[in-house]
Amino acid sequence: MELGAALAAEARRNLAGFPRVTVVNADIETWQPPGGAAFSLVFAATAWHWIDPAVRYLKAWELLRPGGHLALWEAAHVIPDDGDPFFHEIQDVYDEIGEGVPPGTDFPKPDTLADHGAEIEASGLFTDVAIRRFDWEIGYTAEAYIRLLDTFSGHIAMARWQRRRLYGEIRRRLAQRPDGLVRRHWGAVLHVARKV
Repeated sequence: MELGAALAAEARRNLAGFPRVTVVNADIETWQPPGGAAFSLVFAATAWHWIDPAVRYLKAWELLRPGGHLALWEAAHVIPDDGDPFFHEIQDVYDEIGEGVPPGTDFPKPDTLADHGAEIEASGLFTDVAIRRFDWEIGYTAEAYIRLLDTFSGHIAMARWQRRRLYGEIRRRLAQRPDGLVRRHWGAVLHVARKV
């Protein structure tokens, strides 16, 4: 299920080798499965927060067969105690281009990411809620990191001069590192629950 037509087309290309996969270009809130089909799994990867909170659990419940599962996770940038200081250091450039974070804002640690457990249980539609936390590190070259930033809406919305200044400084600073890499930590909270 993909709301954006261009992203749906890209997903179809990426998944062309899997003939049992169908990519649907629609919003989940109003989509109805053909023939009233029911599913064993409704899965959302870093997208659950985009679904209307008033209907998301009910819609997932409606799409699932009895005993089916809802699984969702969100990925976020986290900085553990031994994380790369680069992200704090580069904030001066974000401030300079008018895209800084408010004073006192800090990046979350892996174990502080919020979970949706209470919300899932409060829906009354799911049981056996299991929650697991994961974190991992990826080392990025300057160009790989800039490609990642170019997928984030805040960076996409920046003016060209802002990106040029920021990306130039990222390149300059990472070139000064012996390995030329920035270590970015990702955190995720996985939720799995069974349809009542």
